[in-house]
Amino acid sequence: MARLSRRPAIDHELDEDPPLSTEQRLAALAPGVAVLRGYQRRWLRADVFAGLAVAAYLVPQVMAYAAIVGVQPVAGLWTALAAAVVYALLGSSRVLSAGPESTVALMAAATVAPLAHGDAARAAALTSGLCLVVAAWCLVARVARLGVVADLLSQPLLVGYLAGGAVLMVVGQLGRITRTEVDGESIVAQVGSFLRVAGDTHWPTVLVCAGTLALLLGVQWLRPTWPGPLVAVAAATLVSVVARLSDAGVRVVGSVPSGLPRPQLPAIGTADLQTLAIAGLAVAVVAYGDNTLIARGFPAPAGDDGAPRPETDPQQELLALAGVHAAAGLVGGFPVSSSGSRTALAIAAGARTQAYSLVGALVVVVVLFAAGPLLSGLPAAALGAVVLYAASRLVSWREFVRLARFRSTELALALASLVGTVVFGILTGVAVAIALSLLEMASRLARPHEGVLGRVPGLAGMHDVDDYPDAQTLPGLVVYRYDAPLFFANVADLRRRALRVVEQEDAADPEHRVRWFVLNVEANVEIDITAADGLRDLHADLAARGVRLGLARVKNDLLIPLGRAGLDELIGADMLFATLPVAEEAYLAWVQADETDTAPGDPDDGPQ
Repeated sequence: MARLSRRPAIDHELDEDPPLSTEQRLAALAPGVAVLRGYQRRWLRADVFAGLAVAAYLVPQVMAYAAIVGVQPVAGLWTALAAAVVYALLGSSRVLSAGPESTVALMAAATVAPLAHGDAARAAALTSGLCLVVAAWCLVARVARLGVVADLLSQPLLVGYLAGGAVLMVVGQLGRITRTEVDGESIVAQVGSFLRVAGDTHWPTVLVCAGTLALLLGVQWLRPTWPGPLVAVAAATLVSVVARLSDAGVRVVGSVPSGLPRPQLPAIGTADLQTLAIAGLAVAVVAYGDNTLIARGFPAPAGDDGAPRPETDPQQELLALAGVHAAAGLVGGFPVSSSGSRTALAIAAGARTQAYSLVGALVVVVVLFAAGPLLSGLPAAALGAVVLYAASRLVSWREFVRLARFRSTELALALASLVGTVVFGILTGVAVAIALSLLEMASRLARPHEGVLGRVPGLAGMHDVDDYPDAQTLPGLVVYRYDAPLFFANVADLRRRALRVVEQEDAADPEHRVRWFVLNVEANVEIDITAADGLRDLHADLAARGVRLGLARVKNDLLIPLGRAGLDELIGADMLFATLPVAEEAYLAWVQADETDTAPGDPDDGPQ
């Protein structure tokens, strides 16, 4: 084997964005356009088939989600059309199905209903305005590179949040599926309102809902590859028209506007925009979280030539969401995110690029121009059944069981998120979920794992002595690892633990009291002023015990804040070490020099 010699390291410019050509900048701005420019004919058949399959699910779904928002069903088609076209051009995922989705629709309803006061025209204007607000927030987040915000929703909190949203969806449809007048903003008020009017339940409407729901579940059970919502809605519409259910008091969709919507700004005022601003931020966070999670969960297939899977760009998804919501707002739509079920269907049907979304958009256009008379006989209760079916799919009992088996605290977080969403509403539920995520993260960082490090015979490096009974340490030296970045919430805990370790070492080996305490700071690239003050206090506490403080595995990035705080001079350059072995060697040299120097002195002075 040839002997390898070392070469100069390559500058990877990890903290800088590489320069891009004009063509690369255009491709980064509109990834979908770049993919379509290089479209290969052999992909067409699979994309067409996937587009038709997804459209069969999409059309009835989005009309049902429009019912959740409280706008006319055709608004769901307008929204789906805008979302599909814009995301196909700007989105970074080749298979993600962007468009109306139940959770975001429920958030829009919770925002708009208290402001619209039952006025359908005002509700439509407010939902369109909410879209524009969401677009603005996404654009701001893209410019500020705040894509990390969506990661604040951990998996347990998402599970609980979605389950809570399912409960709110079911309660929100009580009036529609029973043909009763149910009002109230909170779930308690809505349930109380329904109980007061439950005696007025219209049973033919209930039977239509139950029959449609049974057909949906039957198709899912017996023919899972069939488009269940389309089959169920078509069957309900056929029965409604043939049996003249409207004469029996069953409410139907009625006349549906045909053709494409005319782009226009919604008629809302400045006061409305101010009211929608906070809600728009919550919708933007959840919509972006949905997009990134589903994009990660359903990656595009690898290329035919063995090329790796195309990666999804989190920052580009913010720009795509901004464009999608701007388009939806201009055509009278409502906020959107993405659908995991439709994305999974697209992949199963063989989708290769976002051309399948354009095929689906074409189907929506055909429906808008040709299917108006057919949709007019669609029972509203059938759309309610589709909503109930969608709600049932949001609750993942397997995820709750998995969380319980993994750790009880994970299940507790999911249940807390569920209760918070149900009790306080969908918008507050998002805030509760994010707050719980931050608290969980802070608690882990504030009280992390710790370890005293030593040498293990036959094993390279230094390791936690608790993990290896035969581990060995140097008398008088403590090499200590604190497994979290130091910041204001944990530096006091570090001080307590460090001093406790010194006391334990002294008690275990009184003849060789601790003389050096070396802190492994590999987890730190920076510290805040509180952490810097805490290190200063730890230095003083150790010095009072005759112990020198050293820092090992100090990165160059950490030296900057240490210098600003004056810690580099306080600790001393000779006590800042690049590696743990270097720290050990320095300690051995210090001990050897100290043994030859009998003159007394403060340990901080050290041997000269």
